[in-house]
Amino acid sequence: MNAIVEGFALFLGFLGWLMVGIALPNRNWKVSSVDGNVITTSTIYENLWMSCATDSTGVHNCRDFPSLLALNGYIQASRALMIAAIVFGTFGLVAALAGIQCTKVGGENYALKGRIAAIGGVFFILQGLCTMVAISWYAANITQQFFDEFYPGTKYEIGEGLYIGWSSAILALCGGGCLMCACKLDTADEKRPYAYQPSSRANLRPATVGSQTAPSQYGRNVYV
Repeated sequence: MNAIVEGFALFLGFLGWLMVGIALPNRNWKVSSVDGNVITTSTIYENLWMSCATDSTGVHNCRDFPSLLALNGYIQASRALMIAAIVFGTFGLVAALAGIQCTKVGGENYALKGRIAAIGGVFFILQGLCTMVAISWYAANITQQFFDEFYPGTKYEIGEGLYIGWSSAILALCGGGCLMCACKLDTADEKRPYAYQPSSRANLRPATVGSQTAPSQYGRNVYV
């Protein structure tokens, strides 16, 4: 296993896991500027959990969504995918820490450590996929409503929370891919070990000598 690539992959996976934890509670998943009168300007921003509003005086007012079942389906699905991404990332960190070469978990069995590191890479890839699907699905609904001329509600724009989520997904995918490429797979010699056998020349030498024809006691003239 390449220790440098493993350490870099672990760093990418940890950074992606940390950023998805930052993106989930971020309030600016979608932002809309609603102009009131000439004096005040109100800004509305939402995420998966609450809706907030602020005016030009800096006063913030937030409220949680009252009912889970009353939410749109893509919001509920995005919640589940983001929570699953954090869980997958946690499992990936544990497996990667146990499988990289610089740790003592698993002893000197690098084949076993390679399998554990590969499992960690799979978890990081699952984290990135869940995050990418949740963020992209949420952003697709924002853009669909924004470009719909007949949409009667407030139109929103993509907020900074989605960009953090996209970045975390890319980091997790890159970290998982590098970790899977860096792990050492079993070779044929590792699967079928055999003990060292000394050379057998000493055992063959007496047999060779014994197999030679014994010298005759008669002269050559007897056979003529």
